[in-house]
Amino acid sequence: MSWLNRVRNSLGFGDQKTSTEKDLWIKCPNCQEMLFVSDYEENLHVCPKCGHHGRINADTRLKLLLDEGFELLPVPEVTEDPLKFKDSKKYTDRLKAARAKSPYADAFITGSGAIDGQPAVVGVQDFSFMGGSMGMAVGEAFCQAAQKALDRNCAYVVVTAAGGARMQEGILSLMQMPRATVMTRRLKAAGLPYIVVLTDPTTGGVTASYAMLGDIHIAEPGALIGFAGQRVIQDTIREQLPEGFQRAEYLHKHGMVDMVVPRSELKERLSQVLEFLQPKAAA
Repeated sequence: MSWLNRVRNSLGFGDQKTSTEKDLWIKCPNCQEMLFVSDYEENLHVCPKCGHHGRINADTRLKLLLDEGFELLPVPEVTEDPLKFKDSKKYTDRLKAARAKSPYADAFITGSGAIDGQPAVVGVQDFSFMGGSMGMAVGEAFCQAAQKALDRNCAYVVVTAAGGARMQEGILSLMQMPRATVMTRRLKAAGLPYIVVLTDPTTGGVTASYAMLGDIHIAEPGALIGFAGQRVIQDTIREQLPEGFQRAEYLHKHGMVDMVVPRSELKERLSQVLEFLQPKAAA
């Protein structure tokens, strides 16, 4: 190391350069193209070169879909660490670490408002919070938001992104699957639309429950959607799976997804769907 570099580093210039580069650039995980962060964010976290749809947090998603002035619903309080679970870390420590990186207490955030004037309650799963895993807090938030839609007599839109059930809560996390299913049946009985937007990734117990019970299923381009992983399936059936298996376009082609919609067109398309499905007032 030259004396000039030693002086620069001792004064903090080296760290400043690294931080600036990190703040200015991002590499697309699909095409490996280096992009300006400002351009990437302005393009809704979609790569302008290859169209790869990056993951976005709950705040960004709610602002993208709901009109200004929406109401953010409170995250419900549930019993934390009911099983006193510990693996390489305590479950309570994992929750603290996740909350230190997030403005919210858990992985499912809900808002009540309108989508281009169409009344709706929107629930968003945030993959950045413990992989969007479904525990008691997620299940309770899902059910409370569904009840809000019933009270408002409006549509319920859920944006999924999850690695599945939260193993640290064991059977209590799996019980959220039937609870959520019951609420989707209540919405159906009331004649209210339940629409699911599948984003990358949507897997495990979430796919096995409320993610696949919508009246309409919309997916973002390239989203991974499935229950078990591709390698697990291949090892089980001893067959080579087709290219693009479990991706949004493949599932659309084979009838599991109704439409694949780019993020920039998602709000407009949801508004169109809601206009058709929303219950009309009696003349």
